[in-house]
Amino acid sequence: MAEPTDLAAEGTGRARPRRSCLSVPGSSPKMLGKAPTLPADEVFCDLEDSVAPDEKEAARTNVVEALRGNEWGDKTVVVRINAVDTRWAYRDVIDVVEAAGEHLDCIMIPKVQAPGDVEFVDNLLRMIEETKGFEHRIGIEAQIENGPGLTLIDEIAHASDRLETLIFGPGDMAAAMGMPSLTVGEMIDDYPGDHWHWILMRILVAARTAGLQAIDGPYAKIRDLDGYREVARRSQILGFDGKWVLHPGQIDVANEVYAPTQTAYDRAEDILAAYEKATGTDRLGAVMYDEEMIDEASRKMAEVTAMRGRAAGMKARPAAERG
Repeated sequence: MAEPTDLAAEGTGRARPRRSCLSVPGSSPKMLGKAPTLPADEVFCDLEDSVAPDEKEAARTNVVEALRGNEWGDKTVVVRINAVDTRWAYRDVIDVVEAAGEHLDCIMIPKVQAPGDVEFVDNLLRMIEETKGFEHRIGIEAQIENGPGLTLIDEIAHASDRLETLIFGPGDMAAAMGMPSLTVGEMIDDYPGDHWHWILMRILVAARTAGLQAIDGPYAKIRDLDGYREVARRSQILGFDGKWVLHPGQIDVANEVYAPTQTAYDRAEDILAAYEKATGTDRLGAVMYDEEMIDEASRKMAEVTAMRGRAAGMKARPAAERG
């Protein structure tokens, strides 16, 4: 399981690596068995949309066996339950967490519409953890997929201190808003700009205000890697921490897009070192660095890039090795 790393930068979320979040149907033992071998930062075993109603209960068993029987290494391991307004949600939490909670980092809640959805799962997790005596606390990820969820997003973001991420759900959001789209996560060329921009920013602002990560949702054209890259790059520029992947072929693209380049990472670490020296040894509030004036705002910006690079396992290159 992944351990959260230290995050010093304000508003950058908890630091489990989540550049690539791989969706794996709970109804497929084969896919569940392959998932730990893939280079995704996060794997979430899905009990919701990718599982047919008649297979929901069997899928729980598959997921428990996968959690207990596989070696997950340092991946962030998550189970997506069914929405709390369905008849499956409570047993999803109880059956999976009681049987395999020690192997689990987070529970993902789809279609969150109000703070009470998060509080319900929070309370179930608390009772199970106390009963089973788990040594770690299980986090929560919340998907924002409709108007009510977006309207109450600030309250949702502060509903539990277990919350780690807010996740954009473009498919259900498009349906809820009545958008003329038939492909999950696609861009609409006829729109003069990015038709998801406001919703992405709304989710991002709520996440950062609550100290959470923000994760972009899926792109259903799994063979269109150029399209996936374009959509991912748009949310990455805004500040999102990662994106869902529906197919192993999308993982490398997500890992690349949501990590800084080596040059950017090196520069961020250099800025942090220069500013630490300026404010510490030299007792200055601002200092020149590489023909640029840097100050506290520069430090905060550099910390974001450095944190993402560290979470991706990057190391700063010695000056002699840089081009």
